[in-house]
Amino acid sequence: MNSDFGQVRNKIFMRTVVMALAAIIFIWILYSFILYGNFSIWIISFFENVFRMEYKAALNLYQQLFRNYMEIFMILAIVIVFFLIFRVYLNWFTKYFSEINQGIDSLIKEDVGEVVLSSELLAIEKKINSIKHTLEQRKFDAQMAEQRKNDLIVYLAHDLKTPLTSVIGYLTLLRDENQISEELREKYLSISLDKAERLEDLINEFFEITRFNLSNIELEYSKVNLVRMLEQLTYEFTPTLMSKNLKYTLNVAPNMMIKCDVNKMQRVFDNLLRNAVYYSFEDTTIEITAIQDEDDIKFEFVNHGNTIPEEKIERIFEQFYRLDTSRSSNSGGAGLGLAIAKEIVELHNGKITAHSENDIITFEVIIPIVGNL
Repeated sequence: MNSDFGQVRNKIFMRTVVMALAAIIFIWILYSFILYGNFSIWIISFFENVFRMEYKAALNLYQQLFRNYMEIFMILAIVIVFFLIFRVYLNWFTKYFSEINQGIDSLIKEDVGEVVLSSELLAIEKKINSIKHTLEQRKFDAQMAEQRKNDLIVYLAHDLKTPLTSVIGYLTLLRDENQISEELREKYLSISLDKAERLEDLINEFFEITRFNLSNIELEYSKVNLVRMLEQLTYEFTPTLMSKNLKYTLNVAPNMMIKCDVNKMQRVFDNLLRNAVYYSFEDTTIEITAIQDEDDIKFEFVNHGNTIPEEKIERIFEQFYRLDTSRSSNSGGAGLGLAIAKEIVELHNGKITAHSENDIITFEVIIPIVGNL
């Protein structure tokens, strides 16, 4: 802090010294002029010429008016000189406060551009500009939060409307068609059930992302065998894998353990594997790898699919962002799966990234090792 204001402190000190010396020199000149200079001659001459007085009468009047009260005149002169110099000094000194006040006004008015102060106030200038940038960032974040809230409403209405409309439509057909065949009735009921389950999945996803965003979640750590966790996960995906004739490889050292919130970490792996299945070419292999070192465990989910452009990779973990911009509710999720995965990984103080090139998509998750495994 001392070094921050060293320049202004030195300038104030030098200006004070200069002002004090100027006052002393000016008073000394004034004192010498009055006592030893031509002041008395000028006054006596003034009386002689203006009032037509004789020299002795003028001298006597000078002594009565000035000479006998010389100490009072000197004190008065000193006071006036010091007042004028002090006034000039204050005007110069308060210039700094005026500049700072203008800088604060620019924060209130949200003026565009940097705040510029005198070079001596560089430290304050940096702090004000830092506050300015912080306020601008907070305003931007608030606007983005408001936009995300609006997006939530729009996307909720869009993604829920399609399956809900289908359910209502098929149930209406079942109610109105009296002569419907049993086969067609079974078909309509099956479609309605599928759409209702889709609707339930979407609602659960919205509740899930809201819970992760708004709640202060405490992780419940426990140890789990990675091989068993991932084997169970891939087993549950068997029907989905078979629908596209996909295979998988699991590259995990036997008995590798991880300490984490098991339920939440299962959600991460579930979302990553679901994403890999959805965007994989048919008749390809999904590779799941876990590597442990001294500080963390690194997971990789690799699948073969269309290369994702860089601009989409940068947004892939945003809420409601989907690679298929059509947002068809018949395929894919609500654009929340990867956002939820990112939330969970970061709750574990970890990091999740995505890469895509040459028709290979890789998701990498790094989780720090907690405690002794």
